[in-house]
Amino acid sequence: MKSRRDERGSASIEAAIGVPAFALFVGLIIFGGRTAMTHGAVESAAADGARSASISRTNETARAEAESAARSSLEAQGIDCLSVTVSVDTSDFDVPVGTPGTVQVTVECRLNLADLAVPGVPGSRIITASVSSPLDTWRERS
Repeated sequence: MKSRRDERGSASIEAAIGVPAFALFVGLIIFGGRTAMTHGAVESAAADGARSASISRTNETARAEAESAARSSLEAQGIDCLSVTVSVDTSDFDVPVGTPGTVQVTVECRLNLADLAVPGVPGSRIITASVSSPLDTWRERS
């Protein structure tokens, strides 16, 4: 018959191994959720920017409207980026009326992950999305 003394300390060992593993698991779940949520928000911001740019009349207005709409969309969704870059391709504003064209908006968000402190997870990650929207083929452009 075994005595109970053989199992002494096993709970401490289990805790020493299990607690950090559980914390790592939770950190990775938070990392995945935060990244997925931010990616969806960045895609939505790019779509908002592209739509705003596509209904503008001029190249300069399209750029300004796209950037404003994209930044407003990220802010409204509560996404806290370390930095946001909005690139707008309005080269199709130069094509003649009657020729199909698009405007493309690319939004880049540097997501802060420094608070997670999970091994292997960088302090920040860049999330990028590009969306294009058609220009009205028969509307005057300048």
